[in-house]
Amino acid sequence: MHPDGPPSWTPPADAKDQPRQVRRILRLFKPYRGRLAVVGLLVGASSLVSVATPFLLKEILDVAIPQGRTGLLTVLAAGMILSAVLTSVFGVLQTLISTTVGQRVMHDLRTAVYGRLQRMSLAFFTRTRTGEVQSRIANDIGGMQATVTSTATSLVSNVTSVVATVVAMVALDWRLTIVSLLLLPVFVWISRRVGNERKKITTQRQKQMAAMAAIVTESLSVSGILLGRTMGRSDSLTASFAGESERLVDLEVRSNMAGRWRMAVITIVMAAMPAVIYWTAGLALQIGGPTVSIGTVVAFVSLQQGLFRPTVSLLSTGVQIQTSLALFQRIFEYLDLPVDITERERPVHLDQVKGEVRFENVAFRYDGDGDPVLDGIDITVPAGSSLAIVGPTGAGKSTLGYLVPRLYDVTGGRVTLDGVDVRDLDFDTLARAVGVVSQETYLFHASVADNLRFAKPDATDEELRAAARAAQIHDHIASLPDGYDTVVGERGHRFSGGEKQRLAIARTILRDPPVLILDEATSALDTRTEAAVQEAIDALSADRTTLTIAHRLSTVRNADQIVVLDSGRVAERGTHEELLELGGRYAALVRRDARLDPAD
Repeated sequence: MHPDGPPSWTPPADAKDQPRQVRRILRLFKPYRGRLAVVGLLVGASSLVSVATPFLLKEILDVAIPQGRTGLLTVLAAGMILSAVLTSVFGVLQTLISTTVGQRVMHDLRTAVYGRLQRMSLAFFTRTRTGEVQSRIANDIGGMQATVTSTATSLVSNVTSVVATVVAMVALDWRLTIVSLLLLPVFVWISRRVGNERKKITTQRQKQMAAMAAIVTESLSVSGILLGRTMGRSDSLTASFAGESERLVDLEVRSNMAGRWRMAVITIVMAAMPAVIYWTAGLALQIGGPTVSIGTVVAFVSLQQGLFRPTVSLLSTGVQIQTSLALFQRIFEYLDLPVDITERERPVHLDQVKGEVRFENVAFRYDGDGDPVLDGIDITVPAGSSLAIVGPTGAGKSTLGYLVPRLYDVTGGRVTLDGVDVRDLDFDTLARAVGVVSQETYLFHASVADNLRFAKPDATDEELRAAARAAQIHDHIASLPDGYDTVVGERGHRFSGGEKQRLAIARTILRDPPVLILDEATSALDTRTEAAVQEAIDALSADRTTLTIAHRLSTVRNADQIVVLDSGRVAERGTHEELLELGGRYAALVRRDARLDPAD
């Protein structure tokens, strides 16, 4: 069963944690504070210019027109036009800068999450669905785009506009201002309720999107399509996807409609406020209250209309921020994942690696409470020699091999390379020193040349051909219409199993590591293909320290040392002849192979 998110770690969901989370979000913008300061200046200038317009209108209605002052009227009208031009120019500039900053922040988030995942141990990916990981990077970060690119500017712009407008309204008439702002606290309370509601729904929606992404990734890959078609499950897979999509439809509708009626009420009330102001001013005139000029009333309503837009936008922004907190929380979950495989503060760098590998009282378990997978392993593999690791399924063979390149870290004892604990080596030394060829060969959806150059980006064409010849795959590549420019297809499905294995071997030859881990590299191949691949492996293994993990024993008989694992412990060790003479577990495995493949 796959978890929906990374197990063994649960993020804090307490509402009290929101201020800390908001501060963390604000820190994402810290590298761009200079640009944001420019945006702030543009916003302030734009707000001041726009607030000036109602005052110009008041002077036109109360002074210029009644007194017939044509020159003043011309100046005031030109001022209103200039105000509109400046406001538009400032708006375009602040949108350009704020969008650029927002996209940079999203880039930083995507890169940080991807970099974090690159540092996770193999164990994380064995228990997390690929679609879930992809959804965090694509859907969650993509869903924050509007918030990250426009919310900060919108917040500053609207707050500035509201403050400037309220000050201007008070300057015009403080009594009408009180009438206009009476219901504002109620509006704020409603928007907070709506925001909390949408945040909960957004969390459920993103989980549902991750579940759909996982189904798509698993069932629409080449392997998934092959399995679905051959098992006759295409219709049931479609029905399963339809069910997940139906649940997403419901969540999308709920997300869009959450609080919609309450926000509509706010809009209606705000739109009705000009009528209330006209009614209040007229009523005051009727009962002999303080007289308000027509210019003042029109200017005040104009300001109020100007207050309406940023106020509603602020309330909507508050809802959007609360909603986006759910997305940020999911991203921060991955950024806060504990990294198991880390580099020392001052790691050891080896310019030359001879290749001696030692397992010193090695123990390993996948979690602290689980049963040990390996226990008390003591093995020395001299530089340039070969070790074969055999045993029944689940004995811990692959796990033991993966401890050398630090795909896992030991939980007891240590693994050394040339006498240095592999945990003390820098990642570059380890990557150069240890190569892995596994049973499940992974090829990118790229050309043959690009797949080979993944091991050595600066490799020349001649080096590619030499590596392919050593792996006995050059002739086949050369026979293809596009040669080394041939695209291998998704996961290399344009090539047979043996051809993919030989491409993987060529890639490793190009890397030229002094230590080689061969993990069941030929177990899934037929006898003829295995023989061809084995020749390539023999060429690859020459003069290298080689650890061969094998289920079928035909490939390990010539190993310098054979170790038989059973339940995570060394049960037997010796050469092929010595272990046969012993008549124990290894001899039983040889007899089993003879029964399964009499021609061997």
